[in-house]
Amino acid sequence: MFVIRLPNGNLRVPQTAIASDGRVIGDAYVEIGPQDADYARLAAQALTPDEAEQRRAQWRAGDAALHREFLEFARLLGDQYWPGQDLGSDSD
Repeated sequence: MFVIRLPNGNLRVPQTAIASDGRVIGDAYVEIGPQDADYARLAAQALTPDEAEQRRAQWRAGDAALHREFLEFARLLGDQYWPGQDLGSDSD
């Protein structure tokens, strides 16, 4: 999740919601303005919405490449591997 600078100058900041027992409930964005104590620090790392989308697209492209690499590995290995088996030995 990124800190995103909105067109109105506010920042959309990631925040994790935590239950009273410490469990993570979820992640969300909250909007803060220049009056917030953390605004200057967070603004230094903020991205525009377009920059954030470009980063997400790069990650998705990287994920797709990794997935293709895994599928090729699995295709080459075929049915020859069983979990716990040493890949370097041919004990058949």
